[in-house]
Amino acid sequence: MSTEERAADPTTREVVASIAYVNGRREREVPIDQVAQYVGRDQGMLWIGLRNPGPELLARVARELGACDKNQEEMLEAHRRPKIIDYGNMILIVAITVEVEAERPIFGETQFLIGDGLLVTVRRGATAGHSPLRERLEASPDLLKRGSDYVASELLDWLVDRYVAAAGKIETVVEGAEQKLLIRGAKDSDIRRLYRQRRDLLRIHTVVSPLAEICRRLARVEMSAVDEHARPYFGEVADRVLRVDELFSSLRESLAFAFEASLMIGQAAQNDTTRKLASWAAILAVPTAIAGIYGMNFEFMPELKSPWGYPVTLGAIATACSVLYWRFRKSGWL
Repeated sequence: MSTEERAADPTTREVVASIAYVNGRREREVPIDQVAQYVGRDQGMLWIGLRNPGPELLARVARELGACDKNQEEMLEAHRRPKIIDYGNMILIVAITVEVEAERPIFGETQFLIGDGLLVTVRRGATAGHSPLRERLEASPDLLKRGSDYVASELLDWLVDRYVAAAGKIETVVEGAEQKLLIRGAKDSDIRRLYRQRRDLLRIHTVVSPLAEICRRLARVEMSAVDEHARPYFGEVADRVLRVDELFSSLRESLAFAFEASLMIGQAAQNDTTRKLASWAAILAVPTAIAGIYGMNFEFMPELKSPWGYPVTLGAIATACSVLYWRFRKSGWL
C-alpha cells in the first residue's frame, strides 16, 4: 500500500499497532485482514492496539479473532464502569482511564481482550497510549514470552500508574483549595468549586475501586485464558489499585476537613466581631444615657446651676467609659 493510500485509509489511524511476536521478539506487523492466521501459534503472541475504532473495524477484528457474538456486542458498547466477562476461550476486561486537564478529570475507556496467544487493546477517549510500555517489553523478550495474560497485567499496572499521576495533579489542586479556604475563608465561588472537586473525586472513586475486585478475581479464579503463573501479577495490581483508591478518598476527606475548618474560622471571626460591637455599644451607652438625662426639660437637675457641673459630668463620663474599656480589654472582648 502506498503512502497516499495509507493516509487516505481511516483504518491506519485507528490501528495503532498489530504486531506478531515469536519467543518474545517482534516478528512482523500484521495487516488486520490477516490476523486470523497468527492466532494460537506456538510460542507466539499477537498484540493489536486500536484507538477510537469505528464499529465496522472493531467488529471485523473481533470476527477475525474468533470472538463470539456476545463478545462482539460487549466490545462495541460504551462503558462507564469497569467490568470483566469470561467467555471461556477469551476474557474481556473493561477499565476506565482517568486523566487530569485544566484541574478537571477526563474519563476514557480501555478494553483488554485476552485469549490464547492474542491480546487486543481498545482505547476510547484515553489520551495516553501504550507505546512506552510496548517498547519496554520489547526490550525484554523474556517478559513478552510469558504470554498475553502477563502483558495484560503489565497494562493494568501501567493504568494504575496513570491513576497515580492523576492523583498527584489533583493533590496540587486540593492543596491550593485548602490554602484559599484557610486563609481567606469560604466564599460563594469557593464553595461551588469545592463541591465540584469533591464530586469529581467521588466519580473517580466509582471508576477506580471496582478495578481492584476485577484484578482479585483474575488472581484467584481459575480461567482458561489466564495461566496460573500469571495470577500473582494481577494480585499485585489489585493491591496497588486499593492504595490509589485510598489516596483519592483521602483527598476527598481533606477537602471536607478544609471546608469545616473554614466554617469554624468564619464563625470564630463572627463571634469576635459580635463581642467587639457589644463592648463598644456598652461603652457608648454611658455618655448616651447621661446626655439623654440632661437633655430633659427639668428645672431641678444635679449641678445644673454649678459652674463645675459641665466638667464634672464630662469627667464622670470619661471615667465610666475608661473603666468599661479596661474591663472589656482585660476579658479579651476588645
